[in-house]
Amino acid sequence: MSAKDCGHHDEERHKLHRRLFAALVGFIILILFIILLIFLILRPTKPHFILQDATIYSFNISSPNLLTTNFQITLASRNPNDKIGIYYDKLDVYATYRGQQITLPTLLPQTYQGHKDFTIWSPFVYGNSVPVAPYLSESLGEDQMAGTVLINVKVDGRVRWKVGTFVSGKYHLNVNCPAYVGGKMIGNTIAVGSAMKYQLVQNCHVDV
Repeated sequence: MSAKDCGHHDEERHKLHRRLFAALVGFIILILFIILLIFLILRPTKPHFILQDATIYSFNISSPNLLTTNFQITLASRNPNDKIGIYYDKLDVYATYRGQQITLPTLLPQTYQGHKDFTIWSPFVYGNSVPVAPYLSESLGEDQMAGTVLINVKVDGRVRWKVGTFVSGKYHLNVNCPAYVGGKMIGNTIAVGSAMKYQLVQNCHVDV
């Protein structure tokens, strides 16, 4: 066999390899496109969150404008989708008062939520001697005197959608749950030792 024939066979082999590679890439792209199309047709619905209750162990303002809080919440999430699962990645839960964060973020465990499935978390959130603005200190004192304090429990994190074997990229999840607590919430309050447990069952606002 001449050198010319060998070179011709090598060129044919390279062409065959390129065609096989192009066919494989095209097949992968087609599968991904089909999965993406199914994902877009199904149109995933964002999860529903409910703040079920909050048990207040401490909620005290001290001079000069330092707030100490310690409470446990029960937070429920439901996946409303029939054919789409949800991965919850790195969820932080914390509390705010009139726009200012008053607790440290508490990291929730990573969770996969199947179709129509429920997940319940019961984390503690707390802040020790957190500085607050003077006007917030005054407002909190007034709210406590009035008997009702509005706290917002918030969740910040990332979610991914799962359709079959396809898993999407990460999407930003924001959850905001208003919680009214205080002495005037007598009908929804249970004494737990020295703490007070408020039965809230409050729907949360969810953005994805």
